Amino acid sequence: MRRAVVGSAASAAGIVLLLSLDSLRTAGPAVIGSRGIETPETTTGPSGTAVPSPGAAAATGGGTRSITGDAVNTRYGPVRVRVTLSGSRITGVDVVEYPTDNRRDREINSSALPLLNQEATAAQSAAIDVVSGATYTSQGYVRSLQSALDRAGR
Repeated sequence: MRRAVVGSAASAAGIVLLLSLDSLRTAGPAVIGSRGIETPETTTGPSGTAVPSPGAAAATGGGTRSITGDAVNTRYGPVRVRVTLSGSRITGVDVVEYPTDNRRDREINSSALPLLNQEATAAQSAAIDVVSGATYTSQGYVRSLQSALDRAGR
């Protein structure tokens, strides 16, 4: 019995590792301007809509701007993040869309999303680890964050 438990745990860990590596490899550049999502030339206005930024120089300079990434479909629902940049530094990440269909989704994401936000801010990139128990949400988060950073020219 003990061997079966250890073998199952090792197999699950291997699958998680393979899935996380595959998602990082396939998280390529996004199509800019799809579905009206912000581009590097836009920021988020007070109503949450994309508005022109004060110029291309400000977009890459020291101004603060928020850029929303693509909605990435996962097994349990879409994940979308909005990254806030001050110059080229990530100052915050907000998850604007994530799976909430049932109590288990809400339970998992209530603990996983703050960890992902902290990791992304600390790493200053989308090269972060997945959260155990929230693999699909983590993979969607990383891909959405990368699409937002690509739009920002990072």
